[in-house]
Amino acid sequence: MERPLTKNIRDDQEPCDLKQYEKAGGYQAVRTALKEFEPAEVTELVKKANLKGRGGAGFNTGMKWGFVPLGDDAPRPRYLVANADEMEPGTFKDRLLMEGDPHQLIEGMILAAYAIQAEIAYIFIRWAYIVSQKRLMKAIAEAYEQGYLGKNILGSDFSLEMHVHVSAGRYMCGEETGLLNALEGKRATPRAKPPFPQLSGLWGKPTIVQNVETLCNVPHIINNGAEWYLSLSLTEDGGTKIYGASGHVKEPGAWELPMGTPVRELLEEHAGGMQDGRKFKGLLPGGASTDFLVEEHLDTPMDFASIQKAGSRLGTGTMIVLDDKTCPVGMVHNMQKFFAQESCGWCTPCRDGLPWVRDVLEAIEQGTGEEGDLDMLSAHSKWLGPGNTFCALAPGAVEPLQSAIKYFREDFETHIRDKRCPYRKT
Repeated sequence: MERPLTKNIRDDQEPCDLKQYEKAGGYQAVRTALKEFEPAEVTELVKKANLKGRGGAGFNTGMKWGFVPLGDDAPRPRYLVANADEMEPGTFKDRLLMEGDPHQLIEGMILAAYAIQAEIAYIFIRWAYIVSQKRLMKAIAEAYEQGYLGKNILGSDFSLEMHVHVSAGRYMCGEETGLLNALEGKRATPRAKPPFPQLSGLWGKPTIVQNVETLCNVPHIINNGAEWYLSLSLTEDGGTKIYGASGHVKEPGAWELPMGTPVRELLEEHAGGMQDGRKFKGLLPGGASTDFLVEEHLDTPMDFASIQKAGSRLGTGTMIVLDDKTCPVGMVHNMQKFFAQESCGWCTPCRDGLPWVRDVLEAIEQGTGEEGDLDMLSAHSKWLGPGNTFCALAPGAVEPLQSAIKYFREDFETHIRDKRCPYRKT
């Protein structure tokens, strides 16, 4: 099984320096692209490889790049931004890549920037990722020294400046237009779309915002081709995927596996199954802002279309596992506290609706819930759903809520009827 994304990540947790990365084939894709490919050809190759965004949306990456206007009359400068904020609860895949192989991200960014003819690139990273920041800055300095960044890269006409921007840290910074506002020094609130960032993004100029894992795939596509990349997958979605698992499993962690690996294999083989004395109850397949999947879904392939057909979203591909001794009401309440806190307050449904949901869940969990609370929460799931808010924060926040009520309704009813949480010993 090929693992292109993690093949350079070592057990001693120290990343490759530039010389080691080059020895392993690093930056060969940059040399090839600058010498043999036109920018549009890089975009077309990535499009044919069906590389879908690994940040959650699952949009075809090459198609996204193709929306950026090129040519002498196109606006300049153009920007590339790596979204390394990774504030989705339960998600740690991008951190693995940045700490373990920072040059891979830098090479992917150089190639993406070349494809859209961007002159300036930023890595927008959350404040808590201190190790990632240090390793990226060191790798960027090495890349400048070796001529992979800066003016006329490797003697070509292409130039690129790259910077690390450390974010103050809010969940809203993961939304691409909120991220752009934060990068400009403003509040991290979403922008109206259209115009989309590909046409009017950072400081009103064409901008691509791309997830870290997505960008790390690009060098391997350039080196090996679209057909090779498609062959790595078990589904029509190209490539491998870094999947993760947390919760009451025996071996929580992250693994690079073929796109479309079944949920059951991830849970039972790679995560080691449930801890002794605990049984599986459900899981969130792609971080806290996805719908629960239960026993009947365990044979579902972990790809975008299959998970959507099962009633959830692949999201980041990092599952949070719920066992039979953990209260689902308390779990959902904990997540709604997070989402209510992280709302930017830009639109009324999210600003006022999420705290209301949080408070109702807290009352149920504390034993003061009332009849009608579940109907109220279900109604809020619709009022805060897609199309009713300015961005996707609130619709994502209510996904675990609506699915928890669907699959674990008896737990909610028991809380309300018995006036206590049955999972508590006292």
